[in-house]
Amino acid sequence: MEATLLSLPSSTSQSYPFSLKSHFNNPLIIPSPTHSHLKPKPRTLTIRSAISRTKKEETVETVKQQLEDCYLLAGISYKGLTVKQFQELRSQLPETTKLLVAKNTLVLKAIEGTKWEALKPCMKGMNAWLFVHNEEIPAALKPYRAFQKEKKLEENDFTGGVFEGKFYGPDEFKTLENLPTRAEIYAQLLGSLKGPASAVVGTIQAPARNLVMVLQAYVKKLEEEGGSQ
Repeated sequence: MEATLLSLPSSTSQSYPFSLKSHFNNPLIIPSPTHSHLKPKPRTLTIRSAISRTKKEETVETVKQQLEDCYLLAGISYKGLTVKQFQELRSQLPETTKLLVAKNTLVLKAIEGTKWEALKPCMKGMNAWLFVHNEEIPAALKPYRAFQKEKKLEENDFTGGVFEGKFYGPDEFKTLENLPTRAEIYAQLLGSLKGPASAVVGTIQAPARNLVMVLQAYVKKLEEEGGSQ
């Protein structure tokens, strides 16, 4: 059959001839695969993996930064807490206390090889991390205890914490919450200096941390008095 050239109707004066032959496959010719028949490989997975890896690295670096000048690092079980509750809790914390949500594996990577590595026992479940950048430990923990009681979050307790290189489990947090404040130690020192020698000896035999804080406070007072004269 003779191939006839046809023209497609168009709103313009030009016509576009084509051959019917081009619309019929030659049974003797085996079509070779072309790139048009191949679906491009999805790159979404690769991009997402790169972004995820970057975010993980940023999180590890953030944790390391928070560990600088940190006195206490504690884990809090945050399963079930809402974003609104987190925002409310953050607003109640002292400026020197930071609350960060991060996966256990990333925190573990950040603390590896440091004194904070003692925190390993509480690397279970879903944790939010409390970084305390102040010596006044009880004042840093008190806001969460009040928040926990107000919102009835008994199950969202401290999962563990590290203070001065020592790990404190959930049942030991009362020890941290009842540590004497700097003012209390200072008052204790002044009382000891005015009292009998036995009282001074008792103060000196107190835990090393208390003694160091007492001496630091006393030296500071002497410097201030010397400067004012």
